[in-house]
Amino acid sequence: MHAATEPFDVRELRGVLGNFVTGVTVITTRDPSGKPHGVTANSFSSVSLDPPLILWSQSLTSRSFPAFRESDHFVVNILADDQTAISNHFAKSGDDKFASIDYEYGHRGAPVLPGSAAYLECTKVAAYPGGDHVVYLGKIERFVNAQRRPLAFGAGKYMVTSSHELAPSLSPLGTSSPARLDLARHVIGAMPAIAESLGHHTLCLAVWGNRGPTAIHWEPSREPVSDQLRLGLVMSTTQCATGKAFAAFLPPEVTRAFIDEDLRVHRSPGEDTHARREALDAELRETRTHGIARATNTAPSRLHNIPVNAFSAPIFDRQKQMVLALSVTAPASHMTPDWDGDVPRRLLRAAQVLSQFSDGMRCHDNEEARSNSRGILDSPGRART
Repeated sequence: MHAATEPFDVRELRGVLGNFVTGVTVITTRDPSGKPHGVTANSFSSVSLDPPLILWSQSLTSRSFPAFRESDHFVVNILADDQTAISNHFAKSGDDKFASIDYEYGHRGAPVLPGSAAYLECTKVAAYPGGDHVVYLGKIERFVNAQRRPLAFGAGKYMVTSSHELAPSLSPLGTSSPARLDLARHVIGAMPAIAESLGHHTLCLAVWGNRGPTAIHWEPSREPVSDQLRLGLVMSTTQCATGKAFAAFLPPEVTRAFIDEDLRVHRSPGEDTHARREALDAELRETRTHGIARATNTAPSRLHNIPVNAFSAPIFDRQKQMVLALSVTAPASHMTPDWDGDVPRRLLRAAQVLSQFSDGMRCHDNEEARSNSRGILDSPGRART
């Protein structure tokens, strides 16, 4: 601990301040000659709703400081969680940062970055000295909310955001296994990009809980299959793709009692239980052959109230034990049930790449994983104000 009269170690102070997790923005403007300028900043903060005011700070040594000092307008581009490359690009010094960047001009002429989670067009109303920085106060004139998941930054690295209420729902994985919790959180962070790569179908992440397959996270995507996406939902072990994945890839002694009960509950009048069990065993063998489970329905789903098709891929820990099921569900009219379709192939590959994370194979250490993940597991970099 430092006394007030002691000088601070700058690196230590930076580390302390890094405990405060922030979003990531790129602030843009144009200088008097019309040249666009931009800088990565995590110093952005809201100030007031009436009037609508925000603030951010910039280093006095920044190459773009003269442009922001002279300009009366700027745009706060709040980056989405797949825009780490944009953040890194604008965090570096350069004469023309916009030469290779897609952008549009806002209402007052400052650049707007497509793909951002949101942006705010502001008029500069004041500038205040702040040590080696200047603090700009801006009044919001226009804003757009794209409703994308925002990028976060803390402790010197990029982060992904998720609801705090998810933390207790991870308990079926066992709090005694931090590696499994890390894997689950890693998968949750990758799910928005996976959903987009699959064609904006709904994703579900499930664990094997005390009552069987249990949903711990949904990624609705732009076109949710329904509004029945409930955390903690316990699913059938034999009737849905998620349950079939666990039934196929978990040890039989773990699933046997659940399968027996499921077959009893869903037994049709006059149905031969032995024949039904043999049919399920054949289906599970087919699942193991393909490496992915499938469920097809011509009748409306009990959960979603429409006919749906679904696939579920296993995610394994470093002991090669299945710990998660990553499932995709879509209206039957929107996704083919073919085993070799593009969606199940992409889903299976994503699950395989995510399983590699549990082996300690971070994407920045594994070129093959990075190239095959199609960007869903990009390693974090650094942001600078």
